Amino acid sequence: MATTSTEAERPTLADERTRGSVLSRLYTGTGAFDVVGHRRRFFVLTGLLVLASLLFLVFRGFNLGIDFEGGTQVQFPTGSATVTQVEASYARALGTNPVSVQTVGSGASSTIQIRSITLDQAQVETLKQTLLQDFQPVDSTGSASVNAISDSAVSSTWGGEITRKAIIALVVFLVLVTVFIAIRFERDMAIAALAALFHDIIVTAGVYSLVGFEVTPATVIGLLTILGFSLYDTVVVFDKVQENTRGVLSLTRRTYAEQTNLAVNQTFMRSINTTIIAVLPVLGLLVIGVGILGVGTLKDLALVQLTGILVGTFSSIFLASPLLVTLKERGGEVAAHTRKVLARRASMYARAGAAEPAAVALTAPARNHATSTTGTVATASRPARAPRPAAGRSSAPRPGARPSGKRRR
Repeated sequence: MATTSTEAERPTLADERTRGSVLSRLYTGTGAFDVVGHRRRFFVLTGLLVLASLLFLVFRGFNLGIDFEGGTQVQFPTGSATVTQVEASYARALGTNPVSVQTVGSGASSTIQIRSITLDQAQVETLKQTLLQDFQPVDSTGSASVNAISDSAVSSTWGGEITRKAIIALVVFLVLVTVFIAIRFERDMAIAALAALFHDIIVTAGVYSLVGFEVTPATVIGLLTILGFSLYDTVVVFDKVQENTRGVLSLTRRTYAEQTNLAVNQTFMRSINTTIIAVLPVLGLLVIGVGILGVGTLKDLALVQLTGILVGTFSSIFLASPLLVTLKERGGEVAAHTRKVLARRASMYARAGAAEPAAVALTAPARNHATSTTGTVATASRPARAPRPAAGRSSAPRPGARPSGKRRR
């Protein structure tokens, strides 16, 4: 059976960048993963994440700690007391339920911490006497005493002051980041980086609202910390994008979208390795600080950092760079260059008499992805060239010439 021209070209069009395991393609960074070409899917995914986070924030809200709402905090040595028993004693003494009861610390130094609404002095004394009768906490002398039970009143003014200063710090941070990226890179990169930054803040806050952890000053500190990590990862990717796209508009071989996708692939392993290294200490906070030491403050800090690091890595790869390409291809030089490259490839196919690019794309799905201004993706490869005859020789055999092959001696 005769072989068609398309079938004969398929081995030539096979893209070697798609060969090998996923890990090998990640390490080589040759552009095998088409992130930019599938950017609409990632835009839908990030949009759903932001929408879900906003719904959680609106309908569930935050579990604000005593530092933000104010109240009374009572603390005493744990001894043999459990959280359930303390909650029952509190309800029996005051007729209401506490805001939260948790064990802080471990071993002989562990304490029970009760947080409630603001109590007057009489209610505090009643609660202390009930706790003394039920659990017999011992003081420094080793005897059961009411002095082993401490109390403190926390005003909501302090939490409000922390919130106000955190908002000021966030605004200043965003302004400085915008100015830096606009000067160091360009305006569209600054817009894409800020969009990824807002995505990280909203999704992290939504996860915190979903889990229901108490919002403390440590939470605010952790939220400000992850902004720097998210921005760092985005700047690393953009630096590679700027390097790959330098002078691309003067060439007609690759589009801006293809060079950006290559930059994303080349920084994949760096982003993954950085994330793993950053996540390990945070997991240490969760396992050691919470599981072993039982420190509630570390739990609040670890959750917001763990979520922020993972979300920041996702946004720097699958949101910031694809959004940058979308902004670039709205019009202007990049859009014109993309049309020029696609037109050149179409003419190459027409001259070579090859199959349509859509048919060839089935054999080389990751080769030369270019996105037009309308958002469609075209896939093309160079047509196979026939081997040229050697200089000075004709491709047809001469009359009376010996058959080709090894000459017999």
